[in-house]
Amino acid sequence: MHTFLFYAAALGAIASAVLVITRRSPVASALWLVSVLFHLSVLYVMLDAQFIAAVQVLVYAGAIMVLFLFVIMLLNIGRLGPSDVRGGRGKVIAAVAGLVMMGELLALRNVALPREITLPAGAVAELTAQQGAIHAVAKPLFEQYLIPFEIASVMLLAAVVGAVVLAKRKL
Repeated sequence: MHTFLFYAAALGAIASAVLVITRRSPVASALWLVSVLFHLSVLYVMLDAQFIAAVQVLVYAGAIMVLFLFVIMLLNIGRLGPSDVRGGRGKVIAAVAGLVMMGELLALRNVALPREITLPAGAVAELTAQQGAIHAVAKPLFEQYLIPFEIASVMLLAAVVGAVVLAKRKL
């Protein structure tokens, strides 16, 4: 079950990432990026990093994506044209994608993690009691996971630059 859930979340993230770069509408691209971030948070939960998964959803999928959508809508980027989701077929695809994401979240409750990636019982509580919650989260984030953390920041910078380029109007 664990392997199936991993592949479902990974394929969902990859498919959503492809849709981010293939959509014509910046709003649709931003919404597909939210889907990528939700799939990544499922992978974080599978790695027993619930705090990072929650931060992923709250900060990236919540605050930053709302900011991007606000700027895109405020600048009125693009022309009115055909929608990315067309008719009944688009609604069916959206419903199936929503059900897949809901299934992934429900399946997380019943996953038994392999022994290689699970922590001993009480390890997180003991580490938090010894070092404090901030140190327990910050040390692995800036040591073990520094490269993915920096990649995420570069991706956000690229998204901001892309928003500026899209906002630039030719005179």
